[in-house]
Amino acid sequence: MEVGIAAVTLGVDDLERSLRFYREGLGLSSEGIIGTEFARDASVPGGAVAMFTLGNGLILSLYGRADLALDAGIAAERVAGSPMSLGMFVDSREDVDRMLERAEQAGGRIVRAPLERPWGIYAGYFADPDEHLWEAVYFLGETPA
Repeated sequence: MEVGIAAVTLGVDDLERSLRFYREGLGLSSEGIIGTEFARDASVPGGAVAMFTLGNGLILSLYGRADLALDAGIAAERVAGSPMSLGMFVDSREDVDRMLERAEQAGGRIVRAPLERPWGIYAGYFADPDEHLWEAVYFLGETPA
């Protein structure tokens, strides 16, 4: 069995706000919120979700925090913020700067301004409106396979 990560789902407080952040702010492509006909009740999560298919085929999904917790069978407070970071590889130093600038203008927060690291990257961090941590990375040498 070969295993790969095909989708990342982020629990968000406000699906429409998060859709605007990623689609209009960061420029990711999405058809918008789908699945709204599936309403949440006490035991069944709602189906409203926004999805973005990224260049490498990975699907980034935005799903209501309460729905994600109910679907996974965990307490809602476990679906909060980011105990890890998600990385996006870009084509230039300028793209790193531009991505952080776009994130901030769209309602995100710059966590760490870009800087050159001794291991051969230029990178900076931002948080989306739900505090999911992202790192924009440009490889100064050869991009790893």
